[in-house]
Amino acid sequence: MSSFDDPNAVARYAEGPVRQVPGFHGMQKMTELLLAEAVPTDGHVLVLGAGGGLELKAFADARLGWRFTGVDPSAEMLKLAAATLGPLAPRAQLHEGYVDTAPEGPFDGATCLLTLHFLTADERLHTLRELRRRMKPGAPLVIAHHSFPLDDGGRARWLDRYAAFAAASGVPEKDTKNAAAAISARLPLLPPEQDEALLHEAGFERIEMFYAAFTFRGWVAYNPG
Repeated sequence: MSSFDDPNAVARYAEGPVRQVPGFHGMQKMTELLLAEAVPTDGHVLVLGAGGGLELKAFADARLGWRFTGVDPSAEMLKLAAATLGPLAPRAQLHEGYVDTAPEGPFDGATCLLTLHFLTADERLHTLRELRRRMKPGAPLVIAHHSFPLDDGGRARWLDRYAAFAAASGVPEKDTKNAAAAISARLPLLPPEQDEALLHEAGFERIEMFYAAFTFRGWVAYNPG
């Protein structure tokens, strides 16, 4: 059973990103501001990997006219998203599944935060293409996930820094080392230049990095139009 399907792990989910992702709240705020440059005040935003509802709530709190479609493969995480949204929940439609089963839109903008690092390069390219297909011309996509140099000892060096940040944020040191080892062994990690190349290959333009924090990188890109 995936940790995202374990009710106990899901209940503790909200504790994790703040302690493990440097500048987590700032990254969410920057994502919302980047979306707002192009998404109208009554816009509809697709959030892929919406389980937990943390970014849904941050966006909904900040932009009172936006509507959301949240997609996630975990029913337990979507339950948590609904609970996290609370009274804001009517503004978000939640769908259990993957990008292939996401509504067609077209959407005024889209996000995929802390999700793509679970996918292989081929799966990422497919996901990015399916996201772009569901977006209006000129719509922005914001992504952020593990993406860091992997050569010349970069994998070990940057994962040590990831673990050090989590430990400094209150995560037990043993747990931080186990998490870093699991990321190295289980995630199909890619370096930033390959992530950018996939965005180009998927057909996006005006690709800009906006976020870099130890092992994490984030980009904004636009559907041509």
